[in-house]
Amino acid sequence: MRRKPIELAAIATAAVPGLTPTAVSSAPDDPADFDSALLLDSEGKRWRVRSPRHAEASARLETEFLVLRAFAPAVRAELPFLMPTVAGSVRLGSLTTFVYSHLSGSTRSVEELTSGPSGLAREIGSALAAVHDLPRSLVSNADLPSYTPNEFRQRRLNELDQAATTGKIPAALLRRWEHAMEDVSLWRFNPCVVHGDLHEDNLLVESGRVTAVTGWTDLRIGDPADDFAWLVASNEQDFIDAVLKSYTSSRRDVPDQHLLRRAALSAEFALAQYLVKGLAAGDHNMVSEAEGMLESLASDIAEFGGQPISVEPLPAKGTPAGPAAAVPAAAGTSAAVPAPLHGSSAVSPAVTVIPVPAEPAADTTPDVPAPAAVQAQPAVHVAPIPAEPAATDAEAAEVRAGDTKAADDTSTAAISVINANRS
Repeated sequence: MRRKPIELAAIATAAVPGLTPTAVSSAPDDPADFDSALLLDSEGKRWRVRSPRHAEASARLETEFLVLRAFAPAVRAELPFLMPTVAGSVRLGSLTTFVYSHLSGSTRSVEELTSGPSGLAREIGSALAAVHDLPRSLVSNADLPSYTPNEFRQRRLNELDQAATTGKIPAALLRRWEHAMEDVSLWRFNPCVVHGDLHEDNLLVESGRVTAVTGWTDLRIGDPADDFAWLVASNEQDFIDAVLKSYTSSRRDVPDQHLLRRAALSAEFALAQYLVKGLAAGDHNMVSEAEGMLESLASDIAEFGGQPISVEPLPAKGTPAGPAAAVPAAAGTSAAVPAPLHGSSAVSPAVTVIPVPAEPAADTTPDVPAPAAVQAQPAVHVAPIPAEPAATDAEAAEVRAGDTKAADDTSTAAISVINANRS
């Protein structure tokens, strides 16, 4: 059930004793998971309220509460931005609503960020680097998820399988994503601390600076590319390059060369994840919206090619994914025999051994030329050993070549004044 800002203000008074709201407005957030509001109290202080819409979202907020507690003052002091502080919470049924002390700054749309001052790109790059350079013990000590590159890739493949079962994703997208996820060379990166839910609504900006980062519900050790997905989706290459340049110069570790490819994949695949979430929630509007975005993406890729998301190019439809397997060439040669198609097998010519009449023993044995690949083998003459008679019957040996395998309500509504007088 969706909660209105006025309801969230009432809940906040129960979460924070003594809080007396005088004004409230809606706040941008993920509409599928949360209802949010900004409050102004009688002392002029601002507060943020986040209320989950279902059990999974409530669990994420409770995880964020643990994460924020793990950020000791010494760790926070090293960051170039501020972080939220939980002021109170209240449990309503199975869901927990949290109230946070307000942070200076406001959210900006992607268009506003990309068209803003050049220094803003540097600020975002530095903020990303600071997150990714956080000590990994911060995550492990809080028992939060941690993935190696291969574990993360396999997790993505499992999610792709789940999305494919819906039957609502264009086949061209499934094929494109599967090819990228199976391209092992794409997934060679150094895991680091990842925000996990970074986008424009979780960045607070003021006077051209990133003042705060919010939304710490999905902190984990994983792929740093996930935090770039929202940037790559903007298609503002100059802005992306400026952010990446600042990020690279600010990080302790050098970013891997395929970071932006995986970020583009993450941005595309987020639509499939959104579809699956909508189906699980039984939200028909959400499902319809996801289907429309997926069809639009498939159409754009078919027409314009899309952003590169894999190292190896996607094979043409109907073309085998890899090169045909080859039969090793005979010793002394470099020729290779292509594997037969459709399960057929190639058969090499028979090698016939012809007896030679007994002759006096020679000092040397005649040389036998090496057989050339893909050609008939010549008869091999075997000189008899003088002490024994020559064979009387000819035997034919046949050699066969074996088969090879080849944001809901994101606009700020007019602030409604709440009557805070109590009888």
